[in-house]
Amino acid sequence: MTDTSETRSADSASAAHATQPSRLSRLMRYLPLIAPVLLWTVPCWLLLYTGQHSPVPVTLAGTTLFALGLIGMPLAMVRGHGRRQQDWAAIVGDTLLGAIWVLFTWSVVLGVPLRLVLPLTGVGDGQDRARIVTWAVLGAAAVLLTWGYAEARRVPRIRRLDVQLPRLGAGLDGTRVVLITDTHYGPLDRARWSARVCETVNTLKADLVCHTGDIADGTAERRRAQAAPLGTVQATRARVYVTGNHEYYSEAQGWVDLMDELGWEPLRNRHLLLERGGDTLVVAGVDDVTAESSGLAGHGAHLAGALHGADPDHPVLLLAHQPKFVDRAAAGGVDLQLSGHTHGGQIWPFHHLVRIDQPAVAGLSRHGTRTLLYTSRGTGFWGPPFRVFAPSEITLLVLRSPQRPPTP
Repeated sequence: MTDTSETRSADSASAAHATQPSRLSRLMRYLPLIAPVLLWTVPCWLLLYTGQHSPVPVTLAGTTLFALGLIGMPLAMVRGHGRRQQDWAAIVGDTLLGAIWVLFTWSVVLGVPLRLVLPLTGVGDGQDRARIVTWAVLGAAAVLLTWGYAEARRVPRIRRLDVQLPRLGAGLDGTRVVLITDTHYGPLDRARWSARVCETVNTLKADLVCHTGDIADGTAERRRAQAAPLGTVQATRARVYVTGNHEYYSEAQGWVDLMDELGWEPLRNRHLLLERGGDTLVVAGVDDVTAESSGLAGHGAHLAGALHGADPDHPVLLLAHQPKFVDRAAAGGVDLQLSGHTHGGQIWPFHHLVRIDQPAVAGLSRHGTRTLLYTSRGTGFWGPPFRVFAPSEITLLVLRSPQRPPTP
């Protein structure tokens, strides 16, 4: 006999569970419409309409600029990143997006607290305090955007760290692995920057150089000149590459073919062996997790295929563009996964939103009993030409074995 009360409760719970994702999906559907409005109206209101009493022409001019930004930014983004792929529009739209994100952020995290604190200090009257808030927010945004632009366009700093892998044989102790990722060659021509990055990589005397995807925004044909310096990268053993999600917006197979032409090994769900001193490291790679939904024949993230034929007793270094692949990597017994994708958030505090989708934003983390994940903040930048509190990096990982002889 069935307990009908329990059945109703179960049905109600199932209905509630089904309703929650649908509400979330509806919210995400409208987010592209809501977000630009909030980004442009909140700073406009705080900087112009909270007691400043600026001359009417100043208020009208400021309001007009915010209105033009609200209308122009989405239009430029669509023309730049949509079907037309117009680089000038992408530059305009991306720059506006980065600028308004910084202005919105500091309107909230600096402007609002100042409006609450200043009355307690007895500084001036309401109009004076409102103008202090306006100039403080504008000044902070201007400084951060100037600094963030310089950070985005510079050759990344080198980040060095030792990573101990318990299963790594002594013969492979000291193996030097250089990681670059998310170069995002795009509308802003960065051919010279690309050459300088590759020159820096070559100073590190790497055994293995890895690129974990998002080479560019645009097809291989359009961005060939910027990517060409990758052909000059030197490694004593191998240069390996896996696709990122942005390749699948831009004819991914063209990028696989170009990297092969430049002398890199595209690890499309396969592996190679790095051997030294009688010990072996399996270096494997998978397509990005978005590959299957791209509709591109033969593309998909398949760890079993990547490790097929590999000795399970050998340690595994896996290249996977997105950190969230680490759940599958841990289940598959991978020792170290190298990823990018997050950019470390790129413009603070965007990393909080990245954490919703990814298990790690930057640095070394442990997942399960064996698997380590290193997430790079990326070598280039996507879209807005700014990096604020999320510096780019070229990463040198020195693999260490617990069996290595003690240094004298």
